[in-house]
Amino acid sequence: MFWLFPYMDVIRRSFFGAVNGVFVGFMNYQMIFSNQAFLLAGKNTLRFFGICIPLLVVLSLAASVLLNGLGKNQKQLMKTAFLLPMAIPVASVAILWKVLFNGQGILNHFLEMLSLKSIDWLNTKASFWVLVISYIWRNLGYDIVLWLAGLSTIPESLYEAAKVDGAGAWKCFTRITWPNLLPSLFTIVVLSLLNGFKVFREAYLVAGDYPQENMYLLQHLFNNWFTNLDFDKMAAAAVILGFILFAAILLLQKLWDEGE
Repeated sequence: MFWLFPYMDVIRRSFFGAVNGVFVGFMNYQMIFSNQAFLLAGKNTLRFFGICIPLLVVLSLAASVLLNGLGKNQKQLMKTAFLLPMAIPVASVAILWKVLFNGQGILNHFLEMLSLKSIDWLNTKASFWVLVISYIWRNLGYDIVLWLAGLSTIPESLYEAAKVDGAGAWKCFTRITWPNLLPSLFTIVVLSLLNGFKVFREAYLVAGDYPQENMYLLQHLFNNWFTNLDFDKMAAAAVILGFILFAAILLLQKLWDEGE
C-alpha cells in the first residue's frame, strides 16, 4: 500500500497553496484551466497522441505481418534493425535532429537540390510533425516485437487449413490473424501511450524550455512549472492528467473485453 502515498500526497497538494500551505479548495484547478500555456500544451498533447498512437499501431502491425513471413535469420536481422533506434542515446538523437532539421540541415539541402523551398522545421508548424516522426521512428521496432510475439502464438495449422479451403491472404488475416492478435492490442496501445511521454526528452534537448508552440507539450509545461516552483499548479494538472490516463486505460480495457 506504500505506493499509494505519493499519489495521495499529490492529490492533497492540489488543494493547497504551494508557498503558504493554505487550503485553497479548487482554486488551483481553476487557475490551470484559465492558463493559456496549459490549454496549448494540453491541445498539442492530445493531438500528438491522437495521431501517433493509431499510426504507430497500424504501421507496426503491417510491418510485423510482413516480417513474420520471412525466414528465421532474415526476421531476426530486420527485428534488430527496427530496434536499433531505441538503443541510440537521447543526446545522440538530439544531435541527429539538429543535423536533419536545422535550417541548414540535410533535409533542407536535399530540398534545395530539388529546387524546392527550404523549411524551418523547428520554428514553424512543421515542428509538430518532427515530433511525430521521431516518436514513430524510435518506437516502431518495439511495437513490432510485441506484435511478433503475438503472431508466434498462432498455430500454423490454422493457416494451412484455411488455405486448403481456398482462403486468400486477406481472409487469413481478417479471420485468423487479427482475432488472435486482439489480446496483444490492449497491451501495445497502453505501452505506446506511455512511451509517447518520452518524446519530450529529444524535444527539450533540441528546442529548450520554450519550443515552437506546435511542439509545446504538457511535459514542457510541467518542467517549467517545476523550475518556477509552481507545485500547486503541477499537482492539480498531474491529478487531471492521471485521471484522464486512468479513464483512457479503463475504456480501452472495456472495449477489449467486449471485443473478445
